[in-house]
Amino acid sequence: MSGGHTIAVRVARRRHEAQGISSFELVDAAGGMLPAFTAGAHIDVHLPNGMVRPYSLCNSPGDRGQYMICVLHEPASRGGSRTIHEQVAEGALLRIGAPRNLFPLAAEASHSLLVAGGIGITPILSMAEELWATGSPFELHYSVRSRERAALLARIDASPFAARVTLHCDDGLPVQRLDIHRLLSVAGAGTHLYFCGPPGFMQAMREATEAQGWPAQRVHSESFSAVVAESDSDEDFEVVLARSGRTIKVARGCSVSQTLAAAGVDVPTSCEQGVCGTCLVRVLKGVPDHRDLYLTPAEQARNDQFTPCCSRALTPTLVLDL
Repeated sequence: MSGGHTIAVRVARRRHEAQGISSFELVDAAGGMLPAFTAGAHIDVHLPNGMVRPYSLCNSPGDRGQYMICVLHEPASRGGSRTIHEQVAEGALLRIGAPRNLFPLAAEASHSLLVAGGIGITPILSMAEELWATGSPFELHYSVRSRERAALLARIDASPFAARVTLHCDDGLPVQRLDIHRLLSVAGAGTHLYFCGPPGFMQAMREATEAQGWPAQRVHSESFSAVVAESDSDEDFEVVLARSGRTIKVARGCSVSQTLAAAGVDVPTSCEQGVCGTCLVRVLKGVPDHRDLYLTPAEQARNDQFTPCCSRALTPTLVLDL
């Protein structure tokens, strides 16, 4: 469960956007303005089944009268997307967290290259809105399996920046499909790259940036989901809570966050996949086994923080700042 202040909102409109994808327009339940946000931000949505899930805001950052989220109904859902699709209708009341941005635009970019895979269009489209509003140069490439699976196309086509958007469909002609390596190879020296999408797309983008030697400071990404890695070599280990001195055993097959919750220790969580960073905890001693997609390789190498929702330990004990 994610802690902190929440905001009561009402689903003002629910709309079918594409195959398996629905959008939800959220307004303040009391009729007021919602907190300001910047492009790339997300909100934590408290669902009727008790789960808390992060969803990117895909409307213009200048619009404080509503938040729009777009959700793909995942067949392998752990309960989040299935719940919002099956239980949240127009008029429903929900609680959300205030916007948080872990995927911001870089102010120093001379040009922005936005690349979205599938439902990853949601934060990317908000970025396009902000870049257009500020007169900043950019181009957007949107890769989907088919046009029927492409969300928010009507909005993109009606936007003032439609000419800057290229749609790539996997079921189209080969020349029309997204060629990641070519796209990255022709980008200008001052270009900042932003990409978001499903795991396979994210892996392909990361491999391409590494192969072409893109500087890390010009590469920005956000993952929507990850497969929590499990290994036959996983072993039990202990976490020591530095502030209380408590020692808690973490069994194989059980995450640190689940173990702490069972022991009455509250650590806010949201995605439970090492993607959003909500549960990040400082490590005072010991070496984590990092299995997240949130921390950069350099941050992981410092071993001074980890994500207890999915990461484990390479040493018998981890001392945590809890």
